[in-house]
Formats: sequence, structure tokens, C-alpha cells
Amino acid sequence: MRPLLRVEGAALKLDGPLLFLKRTLDVGLGDAVEVRGRDGHARLGRVAAVDADTLTIEILESSAGLDLGGTEVRFRGEPLSFALSADILGRVFNGVGQVIDGGPPIAASERFPIDGWPMNPVARALPRNFIETGISSIDVMNSLVRGQKLPIFSGGGLPHDRLATDIARHARLRGEDQDDFAIVFCGIGLSYDSAEHFRRALEQSGALVRTALFLNLASDSSTQRLLTPRYALSAAEYLAFVAGKHVLAILTDMTNYCEALREVSSSKGEIPARKGFPGYLYSDLATLYERAGCLRDRPGTLTQLSILTMPADDISHPIPDLTGYITEGQIVLSRELDRRGIRPPVGVLPSLSRLAKDGSGGRYTHPDHPALASQLYAAYARAAQTRVLASVVGEDGLAEADRRYLSFGLRFEQEFLHQDAPRSLDDSMAIGWRLLGSLPRQDLSRLSDAQIATHLGQPQ
Repeated sequence: MRPLLRVEGAALKLDGPLLFLKRTLDVGLGDAVEVRGRDGHARLGRVAAVDADTLTIEILESSAGLDLGGTEVRFRGEPLSFALSADILGRVFNGVGQVIDGGPPIAASERFPIDGWPMNPVARALPRNFIETGISSIDVMNSLVRGQKLPIFSGGGLPHDRLATDIARHARLRGEDQDDFAIVFCGIGLSYDSAEHFRRALEQSGALVRTALFLNLASDSSTQRLLTPRYALSAAEYLAFVAGKHVLAILTDMTNYCEALREVSSSKGEIPARKGFPGYLYSDLATLYERAGCLRDRPGTLTQLSILTMPADDISHPIPDLTGYITEGQIVLSRELDRRGIRPPVGVLPSLSRLAKDGSGGRYTHPDHPALASQLYAAYARAAQTRVLASVVGEDGLAEADRRYLSFGLRFEQEFLHQDAPRSLDDSMAIGWRLLGSLPRQDLSRLSDAQIATHLGQPQ
């Protein structure tokens, strides 16, 4: 531990959670610090910026009670780290890894740096196999693969919190020991009601026993919000690559993270880029998303589902735009489907899982799964086109074949997309086959004759 540095004569400014000092020591970027005021309370922090003459300290707790004259800083000489063991499952933490469920502290077996260990690209293995979420539109149409990073693009007021909760409660490995599966749930910038909703939902469903829950509140400092996903992903990395589990990390809402990054960047006096966000927004997001994956010599995997709300439903906004460059597809929630009462309102046409082919099919789900997904997509796309045509010429002006597709589209939304309870993959596929049975056999060009005969039989 480095010697104690008293701030008197070195402090330049205290701006919310940021403390600016004259540089009198050589310290590392990201080093952990303790900031102690006249009240004697030690506040956790880290070195956020190092210039030729100044140091910028991010204080991760309330800065109330601090003043320039009576504040001292202790530099630990090491990065922020998180004490971890398998005992983190079933526990609830705040945004900086402190236990808040009233239970005992974690009996740590090792400490992990919150920024993670760099993952050598050569050591990465290709994502393979399947995670069943219980959501038909994801499991059948946009399969989630172990080691994938798949964001969910939502909008203000859409039920993404409910979707996140449902996935956390019902996600499972298909045909394998569920003891090898774990959830890391990370709530960023939540209201108190939302945080309690997540906690109660996981507790009442029994899913909390396999979950490490991290809750960062909107009332917490913006600097703490920047570290919350890093603490959560450090826990996920430990469970995946040390404990050997298949881990699904659910992060919501990444937009709150990005807005905190913009706020802190502005306080530092950095030059803004698009929409006021710092120019390094892309690389900063990459440091989080790229922590997902598989390692060749490790048994576990780390999969990410990151949820973000698009400001004004603008998919070209910097947050979803840059996220799309880093991740492997996107699940898009539809406001139109939500208005019509479809839950969850997943818009399958703009959604895409680029790795679905690597986790579905004979070895992982069912030999006919990819063909079914492709045919459902093609049929629903034609139904959407027919709906546009009907808005122009009226339903009575449609040909008989077009009216069948119009009916298919409505049934697809009401029977396949909409669900009041989780479904197994087999149940979801059965609904898909039943819906395709209403279409002319000659139109099912993405299915083989054997698949048509096996699943659809003879046309009525």
C-alpha cells in the first residue's frame, strides 16, 4: 500500500463525485484509492485520469461531507478488485460489489480485477450450443448461443424489464445438468421500485439461488454506475472460467451506463463527440461486451444479454449503433406489437442472431429447427408485405393466397409471439409447425419434402 497522501495544498476542485488533485505521486490509471473526509469515513474510489499536472479521482460513494481542506487520499497501488468465490450465487450486491442482503460477507477464494483479464483472441473458442430462454421468438427464430453477446434494443415504456426477469427466471441448458448453469443479473441506474421488482421476482421464483444479483440505483453516483457492470462481469468471469459454469449475464439498462459515461466525461472537461458522448464510447463499450466468450482450455462459457433503451426509438442513436458493431446481432422490441397487446413484443423481422446457426440444429436442438425458423421468417415477412398491400386496396381486394398470409401473420403474432408463460423449445416448435400447416405446401420452399411430410402431413 502506498503512503498516505494528504490533500491539503493539492486539491484543485471537488465536482460532485470527481476530486481533482495536483499530481504529486506517480500512480497508475485505474488504481484503487480511499478518500477520507473530516468525518473519518473511508470512501472507495479510483484514479480516473492522469495528466502531467493533475489527477482525477472518481469517488464511488457519496461525496457529502468532503471539503478540499480536510480530505486525505490513500493510494493502494493496485487496481480495483472484487473478492470472489462460488458463494456469490444466491447473494445480492450493490453496484460496487458490497453485500446488501443482510447476509455475511463473501468468504473469498481469490480477487479478480474489475476490468477483467484480457482474453487472448488466439485462446478464444467459437461459441457453440444453445441456451433455452423460454421465449419462443428468441429460442426458435433468434437462438441464443453459449458465449454470444446478444443485445436487446428496446424503447422507453416497453416491457424490457419483464422480459429480462422472465429470461432470468426460466433460462436453462437444454438436456444438461442445470447445476452447471448460473445467472449474473446486473441492474444499472434502477429506480427503487424496479430494483425491488427484480429482487422479489428472483426470490419468489427460486431463481435467486443460481443468481448473483447486482443492483445499482438511480440515486447512486454516476461514477458508481460506471463500475457496476464491471463488478458484475468480474463475477461472471469467475463463475465461468474458474468455477466452470455456463453463465448468462443480463445487463439492464446499458443506456443508463452510457449516459453516466457522458456525464462523467463532461465533468472531466473532455471534448464531446456524437450527441455529447465521449469519442471513446465505442472502445469503452467494447471493454464490456468483449468479456463474453469461450476459452479453449476452460470448461465454462460467458454469454451476455445486454438490454438498452433507444432514445426516441432511434436505432441509429450512438448507443444502439455502436453496440451493433460490437455484438453478434440484436433482438428488437416493437412498439406496434406492444400497442396490440403482444407480450413480449419482439419484432422478429428486424431481429437477428448471427450465431444462431452455431447453436441450433441436430447436435444442439433439433435437426429441423433451422429450416423451421427460416420458413417462419419468410412466411411472416410475406404476411407483413400483404398487410401493407391490404392497407391500400382493402382486405376484400386481396387474392385468396394473400388473405391466407394475412391470417397467418395475425395468428403468428397471437399464438407464437405472444405468450403468458415460458415455453420449452419443443413446445415453441410445435406451434410453429401448426401455423405453417395453414399455408400452401408449394409456398414452403425452405422446407424439404421429408420435413413437410413429417411435420405437416397431407394438406387438408
